Amino acid sequence: MTDGYGIPLGRVLAGANCHDSPLLAPTLDRLAELGPLPNDITVHLDAGYDSNKTRALLDERGLHGRIAHKGEKAPIQASRRWHVERTHAWQNAFHRLSRCYERRAVVIDAFFDLADTIITVRSLIRRSWTTHRWDNRPRRCP
Repeated sequence: MTDGYGIPLGRVLAGANCHDSPLLAPTLDRLAELGPLPNDITVHLDAGYDSNKTRALLDERGLHGRIAHKGEKAPIQASRRWHVERTHAWQNAFHRLSRCYERRAVVIDAFFDLADTIITVRSLIRRSWTTHRWDNRPRRCP
């Protein structure tokens, strides 16, 4: 789960060959850990989640969902890459995570927490260079 900028907000670990749709409820449960949230959250989901069960799950949690229909591109995907897929690519740059041989979920979570922290700090620094400008802002090193 990521925000609109691709900053990781939460994850649920599962095997590589598991379908994502059964993991939606535990993933949405991670929202409670984030604290107070805006009232108008939109959950963007790909066509793999296009079912009445998913819509019912979002309705009972009071979330607005934009789910792509099977055979069509999602509205958010039509112009650029999915934010969550970009975040997965950033996580895969940490080669320790791309092939994980750990057996304990605590250790795997620790590795992901470290990678997510680095991704978040890099993203915030990248955004601050374009949003926080002042006259005597330091430039690149000579």
